[in-house]
Parts: sequence; structure tokens; C-alpha cells
Amino acid sequence: MSNPTTPQRTRKYNEFLMESSRWDGFEFRDDDILICTPAKCGTTWTQMICALLIFQKTELEKPLTEYSPWMDVLLAPIDQVHRQLQQQSHRRFIKTHTPLDGLPYSEKVKYICVGRDPRDVFLSLKNHLENMKPDALEICRENATEDWTPPRPSPDDLGEWFRGWIHSACSTAPDHAGHADVLNYVNTFWQYRHLPNILMLHYSDLKADLEGEMRRIAGFLDINVPEALWPELVQAASFENMKNKADQLAPQVTDNVWKDTSRFFNKGSSGQWKDTLGDEELYLYRQVMDERLEPELASWLEQGRKKTA
Repeated sequence: MSNPTTPQRTRKYNEFLMESSRWDGFEFRDDDILICTPAKCGTTWTQMICALLIFQKTELEKPLTEYSPWMDVLLAPIDQVHRQLQQQSHRRFIKTHTPLDGLPYSEKVKYICVGRDPRDVFLSLKNHLENMKPDALEICRENATEDWTPPRPSPDDLGEWFRGWIHSACSTAPDHAGHADVLNYVNTFWQYRHLPNILMLHYSDLKADLEGEMRRIAGFLDINVPEALWPELVQAASFENMKNKADQLAPQVTDNVWKDTSRFFNKGSSGQWKDTLGDEELYLYRQVMDERLEPELASWLEQGRKKTA
């Protein structure tokens, strides 16, 4: 069966960390920007780039998360998040970890989907979970409107953890952690990448050519940047600068969920999996990629736009 002409909201995501139903009743503005990523694929990096392009200055008066709230996360009551966004007078850029089949769609809204090699995502996700304070889960439970179940403990063995994580990719189970399912997440956008209001962005391309990708994003968002401003905006978006300003730029810093904010910007590198994952894990990974993704998407996820062009 062919896909509908435009994306449809056909699936509900209810997880320990987030609920896609928090989008219910939200009113878009015609120039809204949705930053749509699986966890640990460059979300905060893309939020920072959007902030730099919109405000065209390198110093922010407030934490980044206050300019660009995460709609889905259960760390605040949803009416508070909606009110915060309603009160914003600047062009809104909203973070979401909900796949496209769980999001409301508008032709007037810009959607930026960011992908990354799933093997790198897994290692970054491991560091991310270890850095989160246990108290954050209790806050999520208190703000949940659906049945809430805590996450299963992660296996001590890294190989076992990876095998379970990649094997569950593209799951339709009700308690499936869709925000960390890179394959399904990116695939929901990939099917509609031809639409003029959907941009596919890749972590590796940002690392390889930050200025070029920032200019590409600016063009997609119809934002004009004076040529003289580009060097300082690009420098402000560098990994090193963002790590140095982790107390202001790390996500949810206002909710006190991190043991160490600077650890959120851990290494920012690619290919660490080569020294970590064994033959069994890589065999299963390749099998899952071949079975569940079209070849072009699988190649893009691993290498990015510039290497597959």
C-alpha cells in the first residue's frame, strides 16, 4: 500500500519518559520549527543552531531549553509547557522525540529530522542514561496522564544490551521506547523527505561541514544571515563551545536531572562502536538494517548525506 500524500498521525507513543499525547490541543503558528530527532542524534546541537540563526547572536539570556522546550517529556505539566510556548513572541523552535507518525502535521510548519549512525547512538545513549538522576523518573511518573511503567533495568553486559536494543528496532509494542529507536524514527520521516517542509539532517554532516550545514538549515528556514555574522555563529555552534557552556545549553538544566551537565556533551565523536561491539552484535545489526530499512536509508543513517550523494 502506498503512503498517504501527507503524513498522518496514526500512532500513540506512551513511554516512561514522554507521551505523544502532549501534542493534543497544541496550536501551531505558520512559521513554527519542529526539531525532530531520536535521542542522542544531535538534538541539542540542532536546537543551538536554530537559536543562533533566529536570534543572530551568540549569547543567550536564558537556558536553551527555555527557548526550545521539549514538548513530549514528562518533566513538567503539559499545560505549563503549552503556556510557555503561547507566550513566546520569537519564532518558535520546539524539540520532540516523537516519530512523525505520532506528531500532528501542518504544511506551514518546518520539520527538521536528524539522524545518526545507530551504533554511535547506542553508546551515547548509554552515557546519557548513566548521567541521569534517578529522581527524574519520579517526576515523570507524577506528570504522566497514561499508565506509567518504569524502564526495565539495562543489562550489565554491553553486548547483551545492544542486541536487545537493536533487535527491538521498529517495534509496535505499546511500551516500546520509540524515542530511542533510530531506525523506526528516521524511517517515518524518510518516507516524506520529498516534501518541501521536511529537512533530513545528519550528525556526521554537521561534524564534517558545520558551516555548510548551518547555511543549508538557514535556507530551509528562509532565514537571511549577514555574511559577516557567519564566522561567529559557526564558532558558537561548535561542540567545544557548547560543552564549555553545558550549564546553559544542556537539555532540561532547569529541571536538575543531570548528575554532571558537562557530561551530557560527552565526546561528540563517531565510530566509537568499532572498539566496543563484537562480531555477534555487528552481525545482528547488519541483519536488522537489511531487513527493516531500504538500502538508501540504511546507507544514509550510517554515513550521512555527503558520503552517500
